[in-house]
Amino acid sequence: MASVTGGALLLFFVSCACGILLSALVDQRHSGVVIGITGALASLFMMLASASVLVTGRSFEASLWVLQGFGPLTLRLDVLSSVFLLTAGIVYFSASLFVRNFIDDQFGASYPARYGVMYFALMASVALILLANDAPLFLISWECMSILCFLLINYEQRQQADKSAGYIMLAMSEAGFLAVVIAFLILGKTAVSFSFPALGMAASGLSNRGLWSVFLLGFLGFGVKAGLIPVNFWLPRSYTAAPSLFIPIFAGVTLNLGFYGILRLNADLVHGSYGTGVFALVVGSITALVGILYATTESDMKTMLAHSSIENAGIIVAGLGAFLIYRSSGHFVASAIALTAALYHMLNHSIYKTLLFQGTAYVEAETGTRDMDQLGGLFRLLPGLSAIFLVGCLAISAVPPFNGFVSEWMTLQALLRSAVLSSASIKIVFALCGAALALTAALAVTCFVKTYAMTFLGVRRGSWEPKLRTNAGTRFPLVFLAVVCLLLGILPTYVIPILNRAVEPLAEASATASLIPPFFTANSSNQELPSAFLQDFHNLGAQSASKVLPGRGLVILLRGSAENPVVFAMSPSYGLAALAIMLLTAWFVITRLTRQRATVRRELWAGGIPRLFPEMTYTATGFSNPVRVVFQAIFRPNITEDTRQTVAVHFRTAIRRRRDETHVIDRLFLRPVGGAMNGIARFLAGMHHGRLNAYVAYVLGFLLIILFLYRAS
Repeated sequence: MASVTGGALLLFFVSCACGILLSALVDQRHSGVVIGITGALASLFMMLASASVLVTGRSFEASLWVLQGFGPLTLRLDVLSSVFLLTAGIVYFSASLFVRNFIDDQFGASYPARYGVMYFALMASVALILLANDAPLFLISWECMSILCFLLINYEQRQQADKSAGYIMLAMSEAGFLAVVIAFLILGKTAVSFSFPALGMAASGLSNRGLWSVFLLGFLGFGVKAGLIPVNFWLPRSYTAAPSLFIPIFAGVTLNLGFYGILRLNADLVHGSYGTGVFALVVGSITALVGILYATTESDMKTMLAHSSIENAGIIVAGLGAFLIYRSSGHFVASAIALTAALYHMLNHSIYKTLLFQGTAYVEAETGTRDMDQLGGLFRLLPGLSAIFLVGCLAISAVPPFNGFVSEWMTLQALLRSAVLSSASIKIVFALCGAALALTAALAVTCFVKTYAMTFLGVRRGSWEPKLRTNAGTRFPLVFLAVVCLLLGILPTYVIPILNRAVEPLAEASATASLIPPFFTANSSNQELPSAFLQDFHNLGAQSASKVLPGRGLVILLRGSAENPVVFAMSPSYGLAALAIMLLTAWFVITRLTRQRATVRRELWAGGIPRLFPEMTYTATGFSNPVRVVFQAIFRPNITEDTRQTVAVHFRTAIRRRRDETHVIDRLFLRPVGGAMNGIARFLAGMHHGRLNAYVAYVLGFLLIILFLYRAS
């Protein structure tokens, strides 16, 4: 299989090189064809290489060349990087076909060919980040990725505000990059080389101060790309400004690189500690809650999805924090479950967020707007797109039988296992973070009920006219992602063993053995499950389909300890079958009862008005207003306009109120830091007054400080 992995990677890079050349050489009318065919082919090779490692569990290694002063540059595809590479391959496959269809359908021959050059260069740099086995190659690839993201974000922008979003993203990426460089330098100070194995060996000799320094630098440096508080203020701006063609890659691939960096540096090379895990858990929970609060109150679809990405990033990092805590305290099974939940949610988020961003692109192309206050009634005009978008909304809302339910359920169950910990204070932290994530899940349902209802249901509220240029064949990428959402949701007992190959080396325990009891292979001689326990679940039908399907079973089960023998179990596969039976039964009964209906009676309401006018319907802003009111302490809006129109003083016809909200990160972090820097700048500016004696005094004072510090050391 090593030859299969190496051959697939070679063909992948050859495909990327061919895509760059063809994009630069062919006529721009064919740029969409080049991206669609070559990009899909390259993504298939990417998936093949990662799948071969995940199936066999054997890593692939290859040496490149020696970099003078830093040692040899090497490639290594192990089980951890294979999970991220497989996710990137799935997203790139859909995104390539989406670019092909979207360019032809929306832009025709007017889209410049240089987009393809940057598209394939970014694909190659992403793969190199995941393949790098040493710090120099990793950092070079990371820098290339950041620059290409900046160029692609500003690709079709003409307004200065949109351009500034790209520059803010680049500035934050460079700041995070410098933090990561310093973290690697601290590790490499005592290492024999900058290869990851050598850095991992050197990490074992770090002091507690060094451990925290590396963790914080890496966590915040990679957290910039992952969208974590307090370094995520750039993300909503950049997502909103990014072209519709690029944003699926931005949300489904490059965001994951931040999680990969945190895992590789702070869980693989440096094993972390109890305190670092608590820090990650708290930051992840706050990030998730703040992200979904702003997503729920946002009416622009792209900006709302950007805040939702922040929410999902927080859920993933909260799982990583729980993993670090459990591993540091010696509860390796619980750590394996937490890490499995985090990786599963990372995979799920990439799939359904790519689907939702692609669906949003089609909505904007058909209507000319992303404002949910102006949309409505699209279900009648675009029923196919509406059904696919509904799948994405259900998946991201963690509604079974789709994939978001599985990973969020596992994450909450992992937090509930904090009962095994001995520290009462840590249990309280887990309880508070679990409550925050539960509130986040509830607000996510509210957010995407609003999104789907205000966009596709009801009546049209704006003055736009549908173009209806998109045919059903162009939506294959969305259908593909919707099917993947369903499969990941109903077959988790087959996904978890694959993820377990990446989890087991880090957690030192198997999540598969703990989560998926072998109901399909259980018998009287099988000692893995108690006989009474086995009989109870067999009575419930846990062994159903054992003669048809391979594997251990279709039930995910979490068992407590002997002191706390609580059992949590669920099966999306059996749940889907039960749901289908209930829906078919309800449909049959309703159709039989209403078949003989002779007349249709229509009730009039609202003063006898025969139909609803757009002004009478809910808007997205009105739907989310209760959330604004309840969490006003977080939003803290400024009312800049409050006018009322009346007729004859007593009858009010309109109320107009404009709110200017400052994001909580800007209010609590950016403005204080900016104010402090301005104060320092004013102080330094005051020192430049032109008096020569004062300048000589500055020099003498500085020399005295240096001498004092030298003597003190």
